Amino acid sequence: MTSGSPSRAHALSLGAAFSVGLLSALQSRMNGGLAEAWSDPIAAATFSFGTGLVALTLMVIVVRPIRVGTIGVLRALRESRLRWWELAGGLCGATFVITQSSVVPLVGVAAFTVGVVAGQTASSLVVDRLGLGPRGGIPISASRLVAAGLAVSAVAIAVGGRAASEMPSVIPLLAALGAGVLVAFQQAFNGRVTMESGNAISATWVNFLLGTIMLSVLLGATHGASLSRNISMDVEPWLLLGGIVGLVFIALAAWSVPRIGVLLTALLAVAGNLTSSLILDIVLPTTGTVVNVALVTGVAVAFAAVVVGARGRAPR
Repeated sequence: MTSGSPSRAHALSLGAAFSVGLLSALQSRMNGGLAEAWSDPIAAATFSFGTGLVALTLMVIVVRPIRVGTIGVLRALRESRLRWWELAGGLCGATFVITQSSVVPLVGVAAFTVGVVAGQTASSLVVDRLGLGPRGGIPISASRLVAAGLAVSAVAIAVGGRAASEMPSVIPLLAALGAGVLVAFQQAFNGRVTMESGNAISATWVNFLLGTIMLSVLLGATHGASLSRNISMDVEPWLLLGGIVGLVFIALAAWSVPRIGVLLTALLAVAGNLTSSLILDIVLPTTGTVVNVALVTGVAVAFAAVVVGARGRAPR
């Protein structure tokens, strides 16, 4: 294979990163719909992480390479090849899911996605430059700066097109922006854990374990004995699958980051996310969904950020 053409592994990494976005938009709709049905975003987020953790734990028990990889993470911590804060991806992910469950019912999947795009793209630029991901420091280039600027502009356009009566939704959009910042750090940390464990599933299990612990503590602190008051399994069955979808796309992201970097993983995920989220808002709108020209324009500008940011050479 010539040096000028991308390797098969690189092509698979690009496809995996794109799939992250497709599944992320679907999970946003699932967790947002569940939070709306239960009137409780924290309970919905905890259920999502908890079901994902159960499925992953079964995989760790049954599949030997995954079990060995999980033990390898503990060994890397003991030998200081991994630092404790590099396991914080689960805490970032838990915060993201709470924000997702809270914001999507208010503004819809597409508007939430535009906010996440801006935060994730801009912070991925910093994360790559600081070398927090497994590939070390990646210099800031002109195309990366332009991509980050376009992504932030996409949020301004989407927000600027809202009428005065819709302006309370600006605060949820800012929350989505912050959630996007956390996603970049989550992917970088999970990528490091993947390198040490030798497989993405072990890294994902660590992510879900810490996230579930954090959400369970928060749920107990805020609800106490009244937890079961609004919780009912009598909802559309597909809304209960957010945790399973989440473990798949987190594993795909953890697998992609060591190969193509945090920013390129983020940008390709955005490409899948933007398109599918806009379609979901049209086909399955939530109560607060507003699909207008400004939102569609914001999506288009964010998509342009993907194209500009992805114009680098494939890693050798």
